[in-house]
Amino acid sequence: MSIILTDQDRPELQKAIEEMVESGFTGVAMRVHDERGEWVGSAGVRKLGETAKPPTNGYVRIGSNTKTFTATVVLQLVAEGTIGLDAPVTDYLPELGLDRKITVRMLLQHTSGVFNFTGEYYDDGTFAPGIPATTAGQEWVDNRFRTYRPEELVRLALSKPARFEPGTDWSYSNTNYVLARLLIENVTGRSLAEEMQRLILGPLGLSDTVVPDTSPEIPEPHTHAYYRYEDAGRQKTVDVTRQNPSWISTGGDMISTAQDLHTFISALMGGKLLPASLLAEMCKPHPKVGYGLGVFVQDAGENGGTVITHNGGMAGHAALMYSTPDGSKTLTAALNYVDDAALSMAEAFQKATQGLVKEVFGGGQAAADAAHPAQ
Repeated sequence: MSIILTDQDRPELQKAIEEMVESGFTGVAMRVHDERGEWVGSAGVRKLGETAKPPTNGYVRIGSNTKTFTATVVLQLVAEGTIGLDAPVTDYLPELGLDRKITVRMLLQHTSGVFNFTGEYYDDGTFAPGIPATTAGQEWVDNRFRTYRPEELVRLALSKPARFEPGTDWSYSNTNYVLARLLIENVTGRSLAEEMQRLILGPLGLSDTVVPDTSPEIPEPHTHAYYRYEDAGRQKTVDVTRQNPSWISTGGDMISTAQDLHTFISALMGGKLLPASLLAEMCKPHPKVGYGLGVFVQDAGENGGTVITHNGGMAGHAALMYSTPDGSKTLTAALNYVDDAALSMAEAFQKATQGLVKEVFGGGQAAADAAHPAQ
């Protein structure tokens, strides 16, 4: 049984999350597992206007951490012989008319070149919008209970020009992971939620991790999430804790807790979910940004070694998930904030995650990947 440490034991960790609240986060709950035991703490408030602190193991929408779970299911199906990692995706999803050069690996590594249905940011600073729900502002607020089907998101993306020839570059695209969901469902004949339960949630006992599909609910306890937008020249802040996450689908729709994220990433890196050869493939970084198959592979700086991570942000909710390559040391956290169309929390998020990685993993800086919603 691990030793539970408190803020008195490790005041530097409590100070770090309190500084995050000072930088603009409404609530932070963090968990660190390392050679000193298990540290758990929270800071900020559960709800604006109230004083109760966030629950230390509350539920949160984990955003793009969903991608790590999804990539793991795909690789488990590769291990079972159901899917070929370097097979053309169109062999499994012929009805979509995908470029034959796009492989399963390219989906997981964001090298397919397929347009991002939540909108594309180009190198010259231009932005090509995606589905209406992600154009932000009041339109997002008004659409937050609408149901989008995965096929609808994919077909919108495929109606746009590809960003580059498959396999020739790297660009983060939520579409890749919705295609991965369709791939899983098509080859198994079961829903992603059923396969996730069979391969990950059941075996690891992750009873607090949810694949919500179209449900707007989030279990209790949880810290609230907010969205701020301009209406007739005035700033409005709306509670968006309840929302239909089908607008992002497998790009970032799952719900979990800091405890379950720890259990998952430590088991994954510890070799309990994938054969060693496939885990090695997962953690092999693309040279452009250090992205493997559903994870970022980052240098934690001087004396820090390598960290395996995926963070995620989604309309006022965010989650952090960091681990050493052997799963022996982890940092997981649930964050809540007031989101807006200008993504004004992005800089604070990046600074906070860099500081936390430096504190927990022994130096250096790690880039934040949740600089905009659902990434």
